Amino acid sequence: MQQSIVIKNLRKTFKLSKKQMRIDRTDIPVKVAVDGVSFTTYRGEIFGLLGPNGAGKTTTLRCIATLIKPDEGEITVEGVPVSDDVQIKKHIAFLTNELKLEAQFTPNYLFDYFSRFYGIAPEIIEERRNYLFQKFGIDKFAEVKIGELSTGMQQKTSIAISLVNDPDVIIFDEPTNGLDVITARTVTDYLKEMRNRGKSIIISTHIMNLVEKICDRVGIILEGKMVLCDKVENILNKDQDKDMEDVFFKIFDEVKHEEY
Repeated sequence: MQQSIVIKNLRKTFKLSKKQMRIDRTDIPVKVAVDGVSFTTYRGEIFGLLGPNGAGKTTTLRCIATLIKPDEGEITVEGVPVSDDVQIKKHIAFLTNELKLEAQFTPNYLFDYFSRFYGIAPEIIEERRNYLFQKFGIDKFAEVKIGELSTGMQQKTSIAISLVNDPDVIIFDEPTNGLDVITARTVTDYLKEMRNRGKSIIISTHIMNLVEKICDRVGIILEGKMVLCDKVENILNKDQDKDMEDVFFKIFDEVKHEEY
């Protein structure tokens, strides 16, 4: 399989404010968010980063997407170092629940705006718009202001807009979080379709059964460290009686036991 994202010894820390130190009940002014994480993703697969809130999943994805700079380590996307962020942005789509579209604009306007930002030809813009809006059921709401759309429709619009450049690499942070079951199914079906087209997809999630349903491989992150990385089928086949939730909590308990 062709390598897509290669991460070696990624490390990222953040300075804590005095208020945050009080909240975390620590006297250490620096938080280690990602601590020596390494893994590789490939074309034609969905790779899942599984872990609880605060484990380092989102920080890892943000480093890949060039939104924040790592303290240490190397990251390449499609053979391009992330330090070359102009070239990287041509290859990736990055979506997070924290991304909020401007309420006063319509899906049509925003799709045009971001397409022109990428320098996409007008005829390609229309082709991509028709495909994505029909795929996610946005076409009937194309001229409705974002602020008047349902939460699910806003999420689907965000996804469509993030994919205007038909990227080789799709990075989604908690792609189904807060969505109703129908919208969530639309999103996961699309991700599987993109995998079949040879795209490289990486998602972060804390939902165990989502990993089992759509991921080919998974990396489990706890407290900034990658504690397990393997094919989903290999992990589950080690103990036929266990599902991903059982595997996760077994590892979680082992890590906590080692700490104490």
